[in-house]
Amino acid sequence: MARIRVRRTVRASVDDVWDALADIPSHVEWMADARAIRFVSSRRQGVGTTFDCDTKVGPLRLTDRMEITEWSPRRLLRVRHDGIVTGDGAFSLEPRRRGRTLLTWEESLRFPLWLPSLPASLVLRLIWIGNLRRFERSLALGRRRRRLLRVRHHARR
Repeated sequence: MARIRVRRTVRASVDDVWDALADIPSHVEWMADARAIRFVSSRRQGVGTTFDCDTKVGPLRLTDRMEITEWSPRRLLRVRHDGIVTGDGAFSLEPRRRGRTLLTWEESLRFPLWLPSLPASLVLRLIWIGNLRRFERSLALGRRRRRLLRVRHHARR
């Protein structure tokens, strides 16, 4: 079993970080390895939510079935992976000073025999470091968009 862990102190509140993570379909906007998300369950949030995530890393393409197994708002989102790659993963959030959040992404994954764990883990770790950077940028863009909408709304009055 390979264990991968990446962390980033995000310049956003725990509430903003949680709201973005809880929006499961939006993960494809900041995860370079996620191509599409299709819900299998009627639920879209919370424990029991199940979805297929089309994943692409280099020439490797696979569909990862995920089920949310823990949903603790503003603290933890845990999933179980079923498919070619199995295991579990979690996003955990810790408030920091000045309205920042420490976001930790941890995965324990079992790869098929034809995909060596060490190289796969190293590649995924690099991709996920970039994913967290893109995640933070997407939060900043979202805040700017909301500010612009408020300004436009007040200008119309």
